Amino acid sequence: MRIFLLLGAIILQYPSCNSLEVDRPNIIWLTTEDNSSHHMRLYNVNGAPMPAIEKLASGGIVFDNAFSNAPVCSVARSTLITGCYAPRIFTQFHRRAKHVPLPNDLMPMPYYLKKAGYYTTNNSKQDYNFILSEEVWDESSTKATYKNRQPGQPFFHVQNHTVTHEGNLHFSQETIDKTADRDLEHIKVFPYHPDTKIFRFSYYHFHNRLKLADQQIADFLRELNEQGLMEETIIFYYGDHGGVLPRSKGYTYESGLKIPLVVYVPKKWQHLFPYDRGSRSQTFVEFVDLAPTVLALAGIKPPMGMDGTPVMGKGVQKSQINEKNTAFGYADRFDEKYDLVRTLRVGKFKYIRNYQPFNMDALFNFYRYKMLAYKEWLSLYRNGKLNDIQSQFFQPKSPEALYNINLDPHEVNDLSKSEDHKEILLQMRRQLQQRISSMPDLSFYPEPYLLNNAIENPTTFGQNNKAAIAELIAIADLNLAPFEKVEAKIKAALRDENPWKRYWGLIVCSSFGTKAKGLVTLIQSILKTDKENLVRIRAAEYLMLNKISFDKKILKNLLENADSETEANLMLNTLGLIKGYEPNIKFNFSKEIFPTQWYDKPNDLVNRRSELLLN
Repeated sequence: MRIFLLLGAIILQYPSCNSLEVDRPNIIWLTTEDNSSHHMRLYNVNGAPMPAIEKLASGGIVFDNAFSNAPVCSVARSTLITGCYAPRIFTQFHRRAKHVPLPNDLMPMPYYLKKAGYYTTNNSKQDYNFILSEEVWDESSTKATYKNRQPGQPFFHVQNHTVTHEGNLHFSQETIDKTADRDLEHIKVFPYHPDTKIFRFSYYHFHNRLKLADQQIADFLRELNEQGLMEETIIFYYGDHGGVLPRSKGYTYESGLKIPLVVYVPKKWQHLFPYDRGSRSQTFVEFVDLAPTVLALAGIKPPMGMDGTPVMGKGVQKSQINEKNTAFGYADRFDEKYDLVRTLRVGKFKYIRNYQPFNMDALFNFYRYKMLAYKEWLSLYRNGKLNDIQSQFFQPKSPEALYNINLDPHEVNDLSKSEDHKEILLQMRRQLQQRISSMPDLSFYPEPYLLNNAIENPTTFGQNNKAAIAELIAIADLNLAPFEKVEAKIKAALRDENPWKRYWGLIVCSSFGTKAKGLVTLIQSILKTDKENLVRIRAAEYLMLNKISFDKKILKNLLENADSETEANLMLNTLGLIKGYEPNIKFNFSKEIFPTQWYDKPNDLVNRRSELLLN
């Protein structure tokens, strides 16, 4: 019934869309994985040359301010293909514990193209966090091609290049040793990285992978040209999010969110673009904008359920898009590593809200630490061989941070305590608060709770609980005020009958650290008597972070009582955090306390955490 209504609406709105006689552009998405703009010569003089992409740029537009909304694969792709902010529709966790249904009034963007007569093909990732209808793609596989369309039929094609993926940087020390120092002399290491041979080689190797991706793209474009399709086809090239060197993929810094975006514009379709061919644009483009933009280029009105807005297409005026200077970012769970970070970029300023600032960036992630650069960085920190900027990655964060990206592109000089920037800090804080409250942002409920209570219709759940989520956000924001001014409100939250108010009250206590020591008796009582496992583990978290002793058998009891793998992993995240600060700490439990199906695969989340904690 849902599909029928959607199709009916499209046909009524666009009576000629199904006719192949309508002249419409072909559209291609060319993607390189784990690739921020920082590593390309097109954006950085020290970056890798990519002549095929640079040639595309000469016949199109380079966007200097393009952003993935999320710094990790499945969340970024879910955002990209739906045109929706992931925390609103429950697609913000990587990787999903369950595929979630999309809102009732929304389908992935290619669905609308397909119903309008386009041949839709995807080569090849479907790394989405939502339930994918069979009606979205005509072909989706490693062999998918636009060549199977009907004569004269327009097409939408996605070509994904994986040679730049994070896994390609899991090389051995032997590989590094074979590389001559002279090959690495030209490498410029970012200020937050130690300048070592391992890091220089990691940059060098990644740049070579970008060159290889460029060669693959050149081959693809050559074939397209030989078929006489270049002048019929609008081509987008972008990175699927930032990455992949340490402190990029998975993190909401510019290195994790800012992406290359080049759009090739055939002269035939120049009228659809409010930009000059061969130009660079300062317009801010978010991933949520690309789905409605593609629909607009195809002459299809984007559905109301999309959060993004077209930045190209018929009727889009240059004056409108020149005013677009804002980008929203989010990070939640990345594999087994939990955090909750939201960002807002407005012009040259970047605001980062760390809702759990005691979660250091370096919190262990199994797949991430397979990279030698991560391992070396951690070793150098523990041996006291890093400077202050290089050490930030391993230390607690500020609840909020502010950066001037024009002056500080690598986000190492936090301006949040600067009196000169107080007004802009407060302004951006209010903007972010309003944004996440109005969505609303589902992440203020723990993931296990959402899986049990919101999975049938996440967006409806969010709207029905909008006021309750706003109350949780208000508690979370108590750590932005001086402790003495909010102590009474924190105490009230800890005593509230709503477990998630107690949950956030405890997180705020951990943010304040020893300043909240007057609440220790109440926190100890919560640890012993609370009925909610996830509330009790947050109480234990506060006590462990502040080295206040308690009976550690309670931790084993909490893990034994976990209702699901997701709940167990969230609790294990707390123990992983403590081990990050105290590498020699021992925990008194074994993997046998969990059902075997929770760790029957080597890379399952509980298994990854358990191996770290029990070694």
